[in-house]
Amino acid sequence: MMETIYQASLDGEITREDALKLVNANHFQLFDVANRLRQEIVGDEVTFVANCNTFITDHCMIGCAFCSFRDNIGYEMTTEEILQNIGEAVDVGASEICLFGGVMPHMDVEFYCDLFSTIKEHYTIDLHTLSPVEVYQAAEASNMTITETLSSFKDAGLDTLTGASAEILVDSVREKICPNKVSTQEWVDIIKQAHQLGIPTTSTIMYGSIETWEDRIDHLLILRDIQRETGGFTELVPMTFLGENNLMGQQSSGASGLDDLKLHALARIILGKDIPNIQASWIKIGTKMAQMALCCGANDLGGTMMEDKISIAAGSSHGEYLTRDQMHTLIKGIGRIPVERNTLYERVS
Repeated sequence: MMETIYQASLDGEITREDALKLVNANHFQLFDVANRLRQEIVGDEVTFVANCNTFITDHCMIGCAFCSFRDNIGYEMTTEEILQNIGEAVDVGASEICLFGGVMPHMDVEFYCDLFSTIKEHYTIDLHTLSPVEVYQAAEASNMTITETLSSFKDAGLDTLTGASAEILVDSVREKICPNKVSTQEWVDIIKQAHQLGIPTTSTIMYGSIETWEDRIDHLLILRDIQRETGGFTELVPMTFLGENNLMGQQSSGASGLDDLKLHALARIILGKDIPNIQASWIKIGTKMAQMALCCGANDLGGTMMEDKISIAAGSSHGEYLTRDQMHTLIKGIGRIPVERNTLYERVS
């Protein structure tokens, strides 16, 4: 069976039924197939990006059940503070700045465009920011279409969009964990429009709350369908649910370590060559589990992550920053080759 699965993945022919069968398959065989596919598709290099996460505010009007970040401290950074934060990242050679934060009524298209253009006036750095829900709310606040909004953001300096706010792309799940966010179809439509405008995006999945394996597989198949239509995804970032300090944590204890590895392996098998880059998020699952995920289908270790207030607020105890040397040590520790990249997975010399 596993040899058939291996070839079907390479041929892009994994079906929903195939994936569901793999959930209960021997997990050692599953991991082996995923690792062989990883080697065949991307080789033995493990990539990472030198980046900084800047969380501009923890105020948010959305109110997701899984969020521990909302009003955790209660702040909104000024433009000067944001520039200072980015400057510190640039000083240590970061190539990517990720802006994150809550959604508030005053965060309209003009707000973001002013911020993006100011950042680009001061620094030459890849600006990776905003998810479909932030794009949607900004468009609504400014009475603009999604296309007009995305075009304005691109003109102001946005380089790539995040694939966040996807959580699980199944509306019956979204109604319980994030009812005030965009629907599955709205998320898909905004991502597709970004790709059509030449704005690449990441893709994400947040697993381990209340969804089923069927939901997770349906989510991955939606991402694969989008990629086959647009080719605009740079990577998949699986994010395990962290339940400390949030309402959803009272209903779910999160995914097991085995499920973490199975999700990465299944993602590799389902996505195959369509989305070749699968990240092991060390900030979410820890460095040792990330090393394991890199042996179960993943090929990217994410960012040096100079700051991650969202994961810390939700109970992550894996630190907030890894140096380049630490990244190299982790990657070499499993016999792989470390390669620094930029947001678009271009090699950084």
